[in-house]
Amino acid sequence: MRNLALPIVACAFIWGAALAQTDSSAPVAADAQPDATVSLKAGSVAAGIGYTWGNGDLSYGGDTHKFSISGVSVVDVGVTDITASGVVYNLKSLSDFAGNYVAASAGITIAGGGSAVYLKNEHGVVMKLIATDVGLKFNLSADGVHVTLKS
Repeated sequence: MRNLALPIVACAFIWGAALAQTDSSAPVAADAQPDATVSLKAGSVAAGIGYTWGNGDLSYGGDTHKFSISGVSVVDVGVTDITASGVVYNLKSLSDFAGNYVAASAGITIAGGGSAVYLKNEHGVVMKLIATDVGLKFNLSADGVHVTLKS
C-alpha cells in the first residue's frame, strides 16, 4: 500500500493542476500570432505505462509538411484514439518543428468536452493542441512526445 502513495499523490496533483488551469498562464502571449497550424491523428495503448503514436500535417509557409509523433505515456489505462488540431508559435524555420515536446502547461478542458494542451520543444516552438476526443494524455508524460518531419 505504501508503494501506491506517491503515484496517487502525483495523480492528484496533476488532476488538480489540470482543473485549475486557464489560458492566462499559457506559454505564449495572449496576442501572439501563430506561425503555422497542425492536424493530428494518434493512438495510445497503455496499462500504467503506454505508448503513443501518430501522424499529422503541419501547414507552414504555404506548404503542407507530414510529420510523425511517438512517445511514452504514464498513468494511462486502455486504448485511446486521438484527433487533434491546433496552432504553432515561435516557429522560425521548418527544421525547428522537429524535436522532443513536453507539456508547457497542464491540460485544460474546453467547451464541448474537448481538451487543450500546450507542448514546447527544445527549440522554443510551442504547439497548442485541441483534442475533440477524450484522451489527450501527452501532458502526463515526463518524456513527452518526439516529433519527426517526414521527407
